[in-house]
Formats: sequence, structure tokens, C-alpha cells
Amino acid sequence: MNVYMLLMFGMTFLTAISQVLLKKSANQTYKSWIYEYLNWRVIVAYGIFFGVLLVNTYAYTQVDMKYGAVIDTFSYVFVMVLSWLLLRERFTRRKVLGNLVIMVGVLIYTLP
Repeated sequence: MNVYMLLMFGMTFLTAISQVLLKKSANQTYKSWIYEYLNWRVIVAYGIFFGVLLVNTYAYTQVDMKYGAVIDTFSYVFVMVLSWLLLRERFTRRKVLGNLVIMVGVLIYTLP
């Protein structure tokens, strides 16, 4: 595993953090519709998305595309775990099974 793959893995974790920030923002009520979009959680989350896009675009120049797809699937796992830790959402059998199906599908796709 090279440094660019590790970088992409870290970006996948940051993507999950930004998705949890967006979910936390969506769970709140605001006095005006404009504050739904212009609050610190949304701005930080989209800033993270933009940074991840730039870093991953560069990392894909050094990593085979099939490995990027495998690394990307970990975002589903990270979101599920972070939602459990930070948002107190529960693991359900369907969520775990859905994550497993996605990961197995991507792994089968990348087999030679």
C-alpha cells in the first residue's frame, strides 16, 4: 500500500465526518431557511468535500482506479460508525447487511 492509497483512505474518513456534520445540521431547526444553508456545520462540511475532491483527484493520478473504488466504500462504514458514536443512531441488521453487500460487490468488481 503506497502513501497515496493511505491519503485516499484518510480522505474517505474526512468525507464521513462531513456527512455526519451535514446530518447534524439537518436535525436542527432554524429561524429562517437561509440559516439552514449558511451555518458553520454546512460550510465546514462542504469545505471538507471540496478539499477531499482536490486531494483525491491528485491521488488518483498515482493509484489504480480499481483500488480507489475499494477505498471509497469504507466511507459507508465510517458514516455508520460515526453516526453511532456522535448521533447515537443504532446499528440495524439492514444497515450492516447493506454495508456488507456494497463492500462485497466492490471487492468482486476489483477481482482480476
